Amino acid sequence: MKSWTKNQLKRIRIALMLNSDKRNKYLKKHQVFKEMGNNVFFQPRIIPSDPKLIKFHNNIIVTSNVTFVTHDIFHLGLNNMYQEPFAYEQNCIEIMDNVFIGCNSTILGNVKIGPNALIAAGSVVTKDVLPNTVVAGNPARVISTFDEYVEKRRKKIPLTTEEELWRNFTNKKNK
Repeated sequence: MKSWTKNQLKRIRIALMLNSDKRNKYLKKHQVFKEMGNNVFFQPRIIPSDPKLIKFHNNIIVTSNVTFVTHDIFHLGLNNMYQEPFAYEQNCIEIMDNVFIGCNSTILGNVKIGPNALIAAGSVVTKDVLPNTVVAGNPARVISTFDEYVEKRRKKIPLTTEEELWRNFTNKKNK
């Protein structure tokens, strides 16, 4: 019970850290995840319930509100329905090098992502994401290669001011 309370207090502390850089240093220093390589930016403030089942390699960006589901507690419902013990199911998640995971995505257990992969915002990843791919949707499907995405981004002209951004937005919408 003491370990459970300590872990819950740690999760609350992490959730209350507003500065993501400090939060990332804390996550790495206290070995919250099974593995956390170099240059991992973890923006979510809610830590998965089983963080030791998640490995992050190097150069990874996990944006806000990403959910990692490492367990399935439906055994409770099955136990009540059939009056017999069903097993609690847990699975690992591994994120390889050079991965970006967009806002509000969900990564299910028993999934390996990357390397060189991009998960679009709002995606639900139910199976492995192959190296050098961009996936999107529910369930997530391949929409391009990572290299194609990088080339497309290289061609974009950076807009730096608010006025430039609004002018570009208006021009696109008026076409």
